[in-house]
Amino acid sequence: MIEVYIDGASAGNPGPSGAGIFIKGNGILENYSIPLGVMSNHEAEFSCLIKALGICLEKGYRIVSFRTDSELVNRSLEKEFVKNAAYKPFLEEALHLRGEFDLFFMKWIPSAENKMADQLARAGIHKNSEKR
Repeated sequence: MIEVYIDGASAGNPGPSGAGIFIKGNGILENYSIPLGVMSNHEAEFSCLIKALGICLEKGYRIVSFRTDSELVNRSLEKEFVKNAAYKPFLEEALHLRGEFDLFFMKWIPSAENKMADQLARAGIHKNSEKR
């Protein structure tokens, strides 16, 4: 099984944002720092999830266990519902992608257990200015 640690971060709310994705398991060790442009922290968390789902599908990882320190993302995926209409398109896309996996798990973890993904997300924020 592949473990996928994800974190979205914003420098401001909204502000320049980044996604951090750390993938490990079955001899695999991958890191991604992805600039996301300007968005809110919650939007960055959802965007990170979508990016990570896409990467896993692209690489053929069919059995995955995701870890996030975002209670909103975890709860929204679990209940397949989000109150804030602004997040609904993110959730719909994530649910669609989730359905492509043979086996998918999502677990909330404390921030202290998600430090690698957090560091990668912060690096992604800085990549926004490099894109200009």
